Amino acid sequence: MRNGEVLLHTDGPFAETKEQLGGFYAIEVADLDPALMWAAKIPSANIGTIEVLPEWAT
Repeated sequence: MRNGEVLLHTDGPFAETKEQLGGFYAIEVADLDPALMWAAKIPSANIGTIEVLPEWAT
């Protein structure tokens, strides 16, 4: 989130960041669009980077 807009980058498998993992959220959604909507609501999205990754069930 920057200036109230969701910024979406798909330039690689990982976010371009040097920070360490500070935690994670596991949510169940139908597809990518609602996952991105929820990721944009995370408070640190305004100042940092949020990675949205699928979880593959085994």
